[in-house]
Parts: sequence; structure tokens; C-alpha cells
Amino acid sequence: MTRFKSQGFNNTFKNARKGFRLVLRSEINVRIHVVIAILVLAFAYFLNFSAIEFCLILFAIAIVIISEMLNTAIEFALDSIYHNKYSKMVGMAKDISAGAVMFASFISVAVGLILFGKHLFLN
Repeated sequence: MTRFKSQGFNNTFKNARKGFRLVLRSEINVRIHVVIAILVLAFAYFLNFSAIEFCLILFAIAIVIISEMLNTAIEFALDSIYHNKYSKMVGMAKDISAGAVMFASFISVAVGLILFGKHLFLN
């Protein structure tokens, strides 16, 4: 095994927490998503969402935050490899990863509208 593979179970979680803290500190969009997620979960709790509905909301939140984190990782990696120099291909890759975040956000909003609409307007 390489020295990178033999870091141990506890260090794996330590590195993951470090990564999450890094993205929270460096990316305003992730902080916005986390704040909105907390508000959405509180509102869902207030409206007595079922367990299935909570799971759907949690899944939608996870997809958005995960896609934002992957977008950030792609941007950091490409900027590092290309030393922050412009490249049309790098720009395209960054645009595609940002598009994935936007798509995930739109789908999450649709899920939220369906679930919250059911509780707000059909009861």
C-alpha cells in the first residue's frame, strides 16, 4: 500500500471533516445552501412532514450540497493543474460542473414546491 492508502479509519473521517470545513469557509454558495437547508428542514418539521417526505427533502438537499462540493473540487483541481491560466477546455469543464449545481438546485426547488405545496395548499 502507498502511504496515502494506509491512513487509517479515523484519519479518513478527520480528512472528510477538514474537507467539509474547507468548502464551508471558501465557498459562499455552500454556506447559502446550508442555511437554506436548515430553514427548509425546520419548516418541514413545523408542517409535520412524514418520514418519507423528510427523506425526500434530505435527499434533495444532499444532491445540491454534494454537487456544489464536487464543483468546487473540480475548480480547485483544474486551477491547480493549469496554474490559474485561461483554457477554453478548463472553462468548459467549470461551466459544466456549475451547470450540474444549477440543475440539482432546480430539481430540489421543484421537489420542495411539490412537498410544501401539498402541505400548504391542500390541507
